[in-house]
Amino acid sequence: MKKKKLVKTFLFYIGLTALTLIILVPIGFLVLTSFKSPDDFFGRSVFALPRTWNFINFYEAIFKEKMGRYMLNGLILCIIKVPLGIAIEAAAAFALTRLKIKHANFIFILFLIGMMIPMQIVLVPVNIGIQFLSLQNTYLGITIVYLAFGTPFGILILRGFFRTIPGELDEVARIDGCSDWGLFYRIILPLSKPAIATLLILDSLGTWNEFLLMSVLITDDKMRSVPAGLLSFFGENTTNYGLLTAGVLISIIPVLIIFIAFQRYFLEGMAGAIKG
Repeated sequence: MKKKKLVKTFLFYIGLTALTLIILVPIGFLVLTSFKSPDDFFGRSVFALPRTWNFINFYEAIFKEKMGRYMLNGLILCIIKVPLGIAIEAAAAFALTRLKIKHANFIFILFLIGMMIPMQIVLVPVNIGIQFLSLQNTYLGITIVYLAFGTPFGILILRGFFRTIPGELDEVARIDGCSDWGLFYRIILPLSKPAIATLLILDSLGTWNEFLLMSVLITDDKMRSVPAGLLSFFGENTTNYGLLTAGVLISIIPVLIIFIAFQRYFLEGMAGAIKG
């Protein structure tokens, strides 16, 4: 039995090591490439160390190639869309789980149906509607579309977590004179920090990395976010891959900071949502 246990443990760590290498090798490739000049990249192996560590790629990515502007646009969208989306989703989930509204399950199913509709199917009518409302190339237009596509998933997560909160707390709060708003703001939201942090991470990642809607609804290069803006790094005849990978690494930093800041709530929030 001890030998079998040792073999299983050994194979487990071998698997973890292999998985770690699969993740780290592409990251190492990106880091090495970001410091290379075009001659260094095309003239040697892609995994060879740079002859000279070329930090100019990061400077040019931010200032010369408008990477700073693209990141600012992405940051503005995240600041506007993510908190607003979580507020709407939390209010809807509270109504579905805590208020005695008719056909709550049917309404929830309608939200789930919204998750099943492929984005590509409604892309043309959404684009026509945005142009009709004169919201193309605006933060307001793209934010409204992001909210429409992101709300069902947020309601799914928060509804599941709210259902794990004991109903007895509602009764105690109402005996103390707590209104529906007080129950939502003072009781449910503070207890739901793990789920809210989970949504904050996922929604920030989704908004920051979204490409399809941004590339269709935003035609002004000054209004693009990071994924769509990185397309400008590709040249007509050739591409400076050192500059491109430097831009990719820079774009990872804000999302990495958000994940590190809230990762301790992530697993707890997902577990509560699934359980509910």
